[in-house]
Amino acid sequence: MARKKKHQHHEEHVDESWLIPYADLLTLLLALFIVLFAASSIDMKKFYQLANSFNSQFTGGTGVMEYQSPIPEKIESLPNHENDKQNTQENVKDSDLEALQKQKEQEELQELQSKINSYITANKLDLELKTKLTDEGLLITLMNDTFFNSGSAVVRSADVKLAREISDLLVMDLPRNIIVSGHTDNVPIKNSQFDNNWHLSVIRAVNFMKILLENNELDPQKFSAKGYGEFQPVAPNDTKENKQKNRRVEILILPNR
Repeated sequence: MARKKKHQHHEEHVDESWLIPYADLLTLLLALFIVLFAASSIDMKKFYQLANSFNSQFTGGTGVMEYQSPIPEKIESLPNHENDKQNTQENVKDSDLEALQKQKEQEELQELQSKINSYITANKLDLELKTKLTDEGLLITLMNDTFFNSGSAVVRSADVKLAREISDLLVMDLPRNIIVSGHTDNVPIKNSQFDNNWHLSVIRAVNFMKILLENNELDPQKFSAKGYGEFQPVAPNDTKENKQKNRRVEILILPNR
């Protein structure tokens, strides 16, 4: 009788399919910790070095670190304190430089004012010419009654010499923009030449500027003329003396900025 072969009963293999999702879970946790670490650090170079190091350890399939993630872009958008510090320092430097330039310009205008004041004192022109250093620049005030007859915009021939001497005072090593403006009192005027005080003040400023620009050392491109009529008085138009103060021509020397 044939002997029946005994069948060996092999132990069944343990189901290891759970290892795949478990490994993926570990990979995701690892990636999460790397992102959290990178988010707490501004040094992006170290972050990528660390990420590449972990990514190289995985084999088979596509690792999580091989996909481009939007996270680094957000990290790159984090404020760069070093750049902020550098920008702040540059702004401070620019501010300091601007302050120094402004101070230098004021000192140069003060020197020019001293030069003009010395001329005024030497020629006893204290009643005709005055200077004032303002936020806008150096202001030279010329009384209208010194240069113009009432109702006229023509510089008197006797005063043309004084106007030319003033033009010599405006010659500077570093030319600046200059505004010549005319002003009147509030007494209405209307004749064959001028419709109103505004018209009169404009023509007075232009005519006086023409005499200044006879000086070839002055650049016409730096000059402009304005007329304000009675609308920018320096005193109330209630007395003869105050009205005389309002009738004036002003030369404003602007700072170089």
